[in-house]
Amino acid sequence: MADKTFDLVVVGGGPGGYTAAIRAAQLGMRTGIVENDKLGGICLNWGCIPTKALLKNAEILQTFKKAEEWGITYDNLKFDFSKIIKRSRGVADKISKGVEYLMKKNKIDYMPGYGVLLGKGGIEIKGAGGKSTERVNAQHIVLATGARARSIPGVAIDRKRIITSTEAMNLPEQPKSIVIIGAGAIGIEFAYFYNAIGTKVTVVEMMPGILPVEDAELTKLMESSFKKQGIEILTRAKVESIKPGANDVTVLVSTEIGKKEIRGDVALMAVGVQGNVENFGLEHVGVTIERSHIKVDKDYKTNVPGVYAIGDVIGPPWLAHVASAEGIHCIEAIAGKNPTPLDYSAIPGCTYCQPQIASVGLTEEKAKAEGYELKIGRFPFRPLGKAVAIGETEGMVKLIFDAKYGELLGAHIMGSEATEMIAELAVAKRLEATGKDLFHTVHAHPTLSEAVMEAAAAAYGEAINI
Repeated sequence: MADKTFDLVVVGGGPGGYTAAIRAAQLGMRTGIVENDKLGGICLNWGCIPTKALLKNAEILQTFKKAEEWGITYDNLKFDFSKIIKRSRGVADKISKGVEYLMKKNKIDYMPGYGVLLGKGGIEIKGAGGKSTERVNAQHIVLATGARARSIPGVAIDRKRIITSTEAMNLPEQPKSIVIIGAGAIGIEFAYFYNAIGTKVTVVEMMPGILPVEDAELTKLMESSFKKQGIEILTRAKVESIKPGANDVTVLVSTEIGKKEIRGDVALMAVGVQGNVENFGLEHVGVTIERSHIKVDKDYKTNVPGVYAIGDVIGPPWLAHVASAEGIHCIEAIAGKNPTPLDYSAIPGCTYCQPQIASVGLTEEKAKAEGYELKIGRFPFRPLGKAVAIGETEGMVKLIFDAKYGELLGAHIMGSEATEMIAELAVAKRLEATGKDLFHTVHAHPTLSEAVMEAAAAAYGEAINI
């Protein structure tokens, strides 16, 4: 006999899970949430939030190093690595407690533990050591179990010398050198952070350039910027082996000019993630899994009636804001509200190093591959008064339009506030705005966002300030 009965139970308390739980409670469902670790999941506790705290430290330190440009002088600049890490952990803990408050505010039953599906709406909650603490029943079950770092074949992550992002943001002492395997957003953000605080950084990427999902023109600019900052970048490079030692790790890499051996205090594995699909009873109830991710339909239903899945566990894009949006859609579909399917072509992606990079929609390469005739507008930050005034002239805005109808197909920004600026273009993309809509919208002066207006105008030969 179940201890409690719910309308809906969410298994997993990350951004997708807790957002789904809140929306269900708002719609009048008796809601429970199961989480084995802290509420907020990987994003709030070991990903999005604490890494941004670390990156802010790096940004401040870099600003101090350029202080003389601002007429400011100081003596004996120092930093305390342990305090940087401590602040990051404090930020994460504060946000996690905020999610706990939201559960109480919305009268959601928070059940700490590991949720295992039993079939016919049953869930067993397991505590420390796998001991069963209670059983509950739910008419609807939403799986939001997230994902974890994966490795390359034949390489075991020991979390000492071969580490994941979790260890990288909580090391007991600053490494003198680090080898980062993978140049996606996670790898690039840690490369920026550790380089800024004085660690020797080598990035190894098997693709032709860093940030492979981004527009190639901007990633070339980003790669050049990183090299100027002192980061060693090896592209078209395949890792042959990683051998941990007592005090360091050796990475053997094949490049276009031969093999190279790289030594570091640690090697960070940043080659992607895999869904957390094990030990939740999915095989017991027959949930379909493909390539380590749960298969769902447009409303996030699995093949098992009453069981749904959202977020990283269903596959890319592995982004917190996507998980939250999927959670809301899933709950509203359960409630019979017939929500509009999520537009995955209008999802912004962000990398929070400095300069930042952010994008939405198609890259130039993908737009051409899909057969579009294009109008492309580019505008660098260098001519902008605001950029010059704040000393952030590196980067550009690149906008891609359908030449036939003028519709915005893709937007790409590299620059100081790219991750904040991209929201305007995500709205434009979702509303099928045209280039003329963008450059006839009056943008405040002086702002960095004027680069959006100017880039749109440039696509039509009407840019004023270049």
